[in-house]
Amino acid sequence: MTTNTLLLLLLSLLIAGGLSFFQYIYKAKNKSKVGWFLAFLRFLSIFGILMLLINPILTKNTFETVKTPLPIVVDNSSSISFLNANEKALELYKRIQLNSDLKDKFDVQTYQFSDDFEPTEIFDFKGTQTNIDVVAKNLKSIYKNTVYPTVLITDGNQTSGNDYVYSFDPLNKVYPVILGDTTKLFDLKINQLNVNKYAFHKNKFPVEVFLQYSGTKSVTADFVISQGNSVFSTQSITLSPSKKTATVPVLLPADKIGLQVFKVTISSKEKEKNTYNNTKNFAVEVIDQKTNIAIISAINHPDLGAMKRAIESNVQRKVIIVKPNEIKTLQDYNVLILYQPTTEFKTIFESNKVAGINTFIITGNNTDFNFLNQQQDNLSFKMSGQKEEYLSVFNKQFNLFAADNIGFEDLPPLQNAFGTVTTKGVVSVLLSSKIRTIDTNAPLLVFAENQGRRATYLLGENSWKWRLQTHVNNQSFEKYDVFMDKIIQFLASNNSKKSLVVEHESFYNSGEAIEITAQYFNKNYEFDEKARLTITVKNTETKQTKNYDLLKGNNSYKVNLDGLKAGSHTFTVKELNSKTTYSSSFEILDFDIEKQFVNPDVEKLTQLAGQTQGKAYFSDQVDVLIKTLLENEEYKTIQKSSVTKTPLINWMWLLVLISILLTTEWFVRKHNGLL
Repeated sequence: MTTNTLLLLLLSLLIAGGLSFFQYIYKAKNKSKVGWFLAFLRFLSIFGILMLLINPILTKNTFETVKTPLPIVVDNSSSISFLNANEKALELYKRIQLNSDLKDKFDVQTYQFSDDFEPTEIFDFKGTQTNIDVVAKNLKSIYKNTVYPTVLITDGNQTSGNDYVYSFDPLNKVYPVILGDTTKLFDLKINQLNVNKYAFHKNKFPVEVFLQYSGTKSVTADFVISQGNSVFSTQSITLSPSKKTATVPVLLPADKIGLQVFKVTISSKEKEKNTYNNTKNFAVEVIDQKTNIAIISAINHPDLGAMKRAIESNVQRKVIIVKPNEIKTLQDYNVLILYQPTTEFKTIFESNKVAGINTFIITGNNTDFNFLNQQQDNLSFKMSGQKEEYLSVFNKQFNLFAADNIGFEDLPPLQNAFGTVTTKGVVSVLLSSKIRTIDTNAPLLVFAENQGRRATYLLGENSWKWRLQTHVNNQSFEKYDVFMDKIIQFLASNNSKKSLVVEHESFYNSGEAIEITAQYFNKNYEFDEKARLTITVKNTETKQTKNYDLLKGNNSYKVNLDGLKAGSHTFTVKELNSKTTYSSSFEILDFDIEKQFVNPDVEKLTQLAGQTQGKAYFSDQVDVLIKTLLENEEYKTIQKSSVTKTPLINWMWLLVLISILLTTEWFVRKHNGLL
């Protein structure tokens, strides 16, 4: 409290005392006890009012000692125990964390990381992934705008995340403590394997295997790809200190339909410490056949080539462009795209009434709409001879399948005859039309399903401009091609829309996130946010069964099945209210990425230390590290002073007290006849 405030408080006491004495004692004819009591009440009231005006503040100076933070971050992944370095890691951690001199100088804080990052003082070395990049991101967030050193106890073998060398703040030194035996051991390793998830029946599919070698002499290794007892490929690969890597391309036959699991093995006569990384399993799902699509058109138009390229971007699709009179049999095709049909298409329509193939009808300036009215029952056309350009409007309520807005409102207009288009029966409109700024509420892209047969209508030509514009917007045709593929996927299947739709992979690698997504639709085919979904997973070998609930996310329900053992699993998703179920299976391939290493990555950890002006240390140099931290003058304890100002009085309670005092004074005066 300042001197001025004390003087004001003293003056307030004098003023309050003087006024009270003058009014109730000095002027009073009879100096009774009541007068003194009233004078006391008046004194308190006046003094309280003056206190409100002065509002005295208490000022308190406090001093706080702030130490530089020293995060000690320990690699908690299973690769540490696989390299037999877990006990050493705990020993190093305790020597640094319990050092009294470091505690005096630094605010020592401990963390662990594997696939995630968290504060802890307990380590089990069971993490399934190593993500050093997540350490950098979290430390930047925790110690924002602070200069501090980091002790990183790890083998440096990262299995997920971005390159950690450049992830850490270069202003904050990182001191890696390298775990594991740095002696170069003889090791053959399958470093990477590239293969498509899908292959077509009776075709061959490519597999590309990348091999890596560590050793001091030349070696001849046996490379084998097998499935069960069948061997598909055997090769001899020569590796040496000057040729440490090799790429082996192989073509394998897709003879069996369904999920096929293969095994790649690399071995030699030399003894290895780590043979786990000599084997790698992979799986391919063999699909029965391609979808054959006929684009039938009596005219030449850029739309035809654009559609063919977009559809065939999915290797499962095969497109042929033909004229109506060139079609011999419709049975060769799974989908018919009828481009601007006229009376020349009469035979096609009549044959398809028997064949029952789903159709994609595209209209334009050359379409015979009277003929089209006679051949289908989903749309009614009353068109004039005048041409019009139609912009598109995306329908967010469309729910036949998951359709993304690829920016339809900004795409060039389609050209079609001017007139009225009305829908008949149950149809779903994905795009409606707009003429310049006026919504017509007429359909532009329509999907219909009637008695198991499906049809799609695009009412306008020049959709080739849409594909071109999406490439301009995104530097890729992908968005448009995926949109077109979803249309073909709708037409290629005659299955009615299911109320329970489940998405999952056919196979996963051990340690990967195993996520299964489901959607449940009510009778109006609207996403049901009140559904109750559960999943039962059964290991076909051990017969062990586990139950989980699916949690609601953004327009879907999800479950994470991490922790399941390698092998074949069957599962059933069930909606508890309706009892609707979906059953399928998946395979977890035996692959532990944390067991792929025989040495720490000294090179990258040294590079990280250099990038941050720190230094890398081996496990027997921890005393040198401690000495370096203690002698570094950059990290000093700072004493901060903080000034705390608090009001001497609470004005709310003081107002209440003043009101009570004045009220009491009034009642006493009235009771004694002084009013």
